[in-house]
Amino acid sequence: MEISERQKQILCQIIEEYAETAAPVGSMTMAKLFDVSPATIRAEMAKLEQFGLIAQPHTSAGRVPTDAGYRFYVNHLENDRERAIEAENSSRFERGTHALEVRVSSQSRADSAIRGAVDALVDLTGNLGLATIDGQLYLSGISKLFTQPEFLDTRRVQSVAKLLDNLEPWLREAAPGEALNIFIGHENPIGKNSEVSLIISKFRSPFSDRSYIGVLGPTRQNYSRVMALVRYAGNMLEEIL
Repeated sequence: MEISERQKQILCQIIEEYAETAAPVGSMTMAKLFDVSPATIRAEMAKLEQFGLIAQPHTSAGRVPTDAGYRFYVNHLENDRERAIEAENSSRFERGTHALEVRVSSQSRADSAIRGAVDALVDLTGNLGLATIDGQLYLSGISKLFTQPEFLDTRRVQSVAKLLDNLEPWLREAAPGEALNIFIGHENPIGKNSEVSLIISKFRSPFSDRSYIGVLGPTRQNYSRVMALVRYAGNMLEEIL
């Protein structure tokens, strides 16, 4: 797949616009942002659609990212160190890390510190937060997750519930080995059709060398911010605990 630099920029912009609005992104919006004609954008969108990176939910609608589009974007983020540094130096990220530190530093026990970090991630991301504590899975923010527009469909809610039922044994058995693990949509080993992303950081704790903290939310994510916050939470807990 040969994707041009402009197509890459358009894909990234579609993903970021969709994360903010939860509405398909049209060619007129992109044309204004890139200062080119809508026809030029439509041609580039057609190429991205052929590559399987975006899709048109229905006729006359704008485009939305596919799982493959999100994966391309996340890989691009992980390889773009300059962008990662910029995200981590933003005032919004600094406010997030401060909130995490306050929640954790106010706790005297390891299990309470982990719960505090999870609760902070829920508030900061609007997703469901999770962590493994002494062989158990701690979950927080289920109601917040299900207020997001993607979960007006009860079928998706049921699919997420099934994923959560099986998440703790999967984490214990699979033990993902990367410092930061990102499973997008159908990449999830359980709940492949739930259309959610699982972002988890591995860290050492008094309970295990493979403890995990992270979030689960719709594939429509502000990935740069959420990945940075989850990574920070894992690193902070490992250092403090």
